[in-house]
Amino acid sequence: MEFPKIDEVYKLLSEKLESWIEGGITLLPNIVVAFFIAIAFGIIAKVIGNVAGKIMRRTFESRQIASLLTSIIKSIVLIAGIFIALDFVGLKGTVTSLLAGAGIVGLAIGFAFQDMTENFIAGVAMGIRKPFEIGDVIEAEGVFGNVKEINLRNTLVETFYGQLEVIPNKILFRNILTNYSYLGYRRIEIPVGISYADDIEEAAKVITDAMNEKDYVIKKEETAVYAESFGDSSINLLLWFWIRYPGEPGFMVVRHDAISTVKTVLEENDILIPFPIRTLDFNAKGGDKLNSMLKKQDERSSSKGNTNSSTEQSDVKAGDNPEQPAEE
Repeated sequence: MEFPKIDEVYKLLSEKLESWIEGGITLLPNIVVAFFIAIAFGIIAKVIGNVAGKIMRRTFESRQIASLLTSIIKSIVLIAGIFIALDFVGLKGTVTSLLAGAGIVGLAIGFAFQDMTENFIAGVAMGIRKPFEIGDVIEAEGVFGNVKEINLRNTLVETFYGQLEVIPNKILFRNILTNYSYLGYRRIEIPVGISYADDIEEAAKVITDAMNEKDYVIKKEETAVYAESFGDSSINLLLWFWIRYPGEPGFMVVRHDAISTVKTVLEENDILIPFPIRTLDFNAKGGDKLNSMLKKQDERSSSKGNTNSSTEQSDVKAGDNPEQPAEE
């Protein structure tokens, strides 16, 4: 095997190095301009980031979402400046390779962290749509309570039983969500039963009048009592009225006072709230009333008693004189 001569190797390296130096000198102005372009875009990214940060903090309740979106905007501006600078130097192939690599990496990350990415996107979307805010009372997927914190991946809800529930944002974004605080009011329904002997309209009137005297009742013209159904022991009524929600007094306090008020006003107007009652009715087709059955029973008992009494009297008459046989 023949090795190249040292002079030829030296010449080859020298030529290569000279070409690099010449190319560098030729591109030196472009490199300087590209450097200044990168610095300029860095300053622009910082300014835009500050402005965007103020806007985002006013727009979103979650500071994490605001900070993240601000960082994304700054990064986009800065990366755009770097790509422009590289293209200005003449590294178009490098720019193309970087973009392709970024796309592939992004696709791989999306598949690997699909659940996390979905929760993140849902969190950003909810931050824009604002279906609820911190402090709102919401109900979703069996969780009912106050929103304590909104993060990028999940939302923290404190239930009325004192537990802290962590709900992934994609669940809140996909499924039905009830926001009890959005409208600022809520309807309460109170069921009550009255006896069949009492007048429904009178009961509805006294209950409605009593409830409309309460300060916590709003939309008083919509306070109403409706007959709901025929119960086993009562006519079932349903009281509807509106309150401010959330507000003071609270929901449980209002419901307690409403039930107490309904009971009191019905008692004052001599309207019965009946206990469970069982009535035996024998007056069906082919049957007799209970009093008729009892009367027939008494008659049978009386007849049987008279028959026994007559038999005993005959036995006594026949056996008055033991020595004398009874007359035939």
